[in-house]
Amino acid sequence: MKVWDLPTRLFHWLLVAVLVTSYVSVQLADGVNSRFWMNVHLASGEAALGLLVFRLIWGVLGSETARFANFLRSPSSALHHLARLRQKEPDDQIGHNAAGGWMVVVLLLLLAAQVGTGLFSNDDGSTQGPLAAFVSQNTSDSLSRIHDFNINLLIAAATLHVLAIIAYARLKGHRLLPPMITGKKRLPAATRAPRLAHPLLAWLVAAVAAAVAFAVSRLG
Repeated sequence: MKVWDLPTRLFHWLLVAVLVTSYVSVQLADGVNSRFWMNVHLASGEAALGLLVFRLIWGVLGSETARFANFLRSPSSALHHLARLRQKEPDDQIGHNAAGGWMVVVLLLLLAAQVGTGLFSNDDGSTQGPLAAFVSQNTSDSLSRIHDFNINLLIAAATLHVLAIIAYARLKGHRLLPPMITGKKRLPAATRAPRLAHPLLAWLVAAVAAAVAFAVSRLG
């Protein structure tokens, strides 16, 4: 059964590529060709902003499995789900499970903090975020420190996400990764197929997200 639409899957894997590029580029910026790598870092930040805007809109207007309202459950439901982590049971979940839904929210919040602080950050040199000129130097410095620290939280959350996928495969026999690649998942025949949004809507949302990221990144 088709459970994940192409836009959601592309968002997922493009975000992985963008975050890796962003992290690697800022590390290389301390060496030779620093200006080039900082430009790569800024470009990856702009791409991350576009992806974030897309996912927030898609979480409201997109396919059923991508909508926040359909996969966010109470914290107690998430804890109850995690308490059964060692129990072998069939995987009949169409989209995110109760715990996975909250992990999505945590990752998006950390991504928003990383992108938001990056817009106002500076590197104590010739490079600064596109909105740094709109705040004082002290504010920019403070947001730069948060930006530098928050990436560690984002990496930790992403690592926990990967470990959870491995744990579900080993302990419960649930293979969560293949559906995010192919979009399809083997489910009981009586399972109701989720409603998937029209591809034209995805293109429209992507265009809006790209326009927002482009405009914000050039406000300075």
